[in-house]
Amino acid sequence: MPGIARHEIESLLQECRRLQANGIETIALFPAISPALKNAQGTEALNPEGLIPRAIQAIKGEFPGLGVISDIALDPYTDHGHDGVLDDLGRIDNDTTVELLRKQAVVLARAGADILAPSDMMDGRIGAIRSVLERDGRKDTLILSYAAKYASGFYGPFRDAVGSQAALRGDKRTYQMDPANTDEALREVAIDLAEGADLVMVKPGLPYLDIIWRVKNRFKVPTLAYQVSGEYAMLKAAISQGWLDERTVLLESLICLRRAGADAIISYFAGDVARFLQDMPD
Repeated sequence: MPGIARHEIESLLQECRRLQANGIETIALFPAISPALKNAQGTEALNPEGLIPRAIQAIKGEFPGLGVISDIALDPYTDHGHDGVLDDLGRIDNDTTVELLRKQAVVLARAGADILAPSDMMDGRIGAIRSVLERDGRKDTLILSYAAKYASGFYGPFRDAVGSQAALRGDKRTYQMDPANTDEALREVAIDLAEGADLVMVKPGLPYLDIIWRVKNRFKVPTLAYQVSGEYAMLKAAISQGWLDERTVLLESLICLRRAGADAIISYFAGDVARFLQDMPD
């Protein structure tokens, strides 16, 4: 992912300072941890002294007004690269996974995350996380559900960046959504809202504009789009070859997501686009 870097906590704080100065109000954190810390259950995700809890605490200490979205999933922490625990037959154990996600949610909320973003696509995890947050007195912690997350070919660069691609056994099609199925997205969103989600996500962005539009028009709730790593890398490659004008296509690629109904967009281009917008005349 050209132009994108992994950060230690000190350099992350410098990046947060730069982003906030350019008008970015919220960031999303994803971990890249040592393979030595990974295991079949992804238990490092529950470590209150782990990378992400320490990063959240550092950010909130330095930039208390900067919103922090923290991903909830096990794939950066498992040695098999899946978002959940596997049973003896190599299948996802949904209920065992949800119990671990509940514990991860509490760790991240206590660290100071403003928004928890379950990206795992397990059944029942939104209700389980909402209930444990309520019991822990975290009523103001928002849940951003990756409610419509498709089994897409556009995730490759991100998986390489967090180290889950090389470890992945099989694929994630048993729990991520079929790209040909539109109605399933509406069912998944409805379930997650009923279980207590505050915001919902459609992922990827550009190949699923119709899903963003249908979700926003049906439910009229805060709807986010994720311009994923493959979308980023594809545009960056064309820009680097001089085939596309950077400023024009970056703005156009985000405008189409907004036009489809996205209230907010997670994008690796956010810093660049924020700078472009600041340079534009009023």
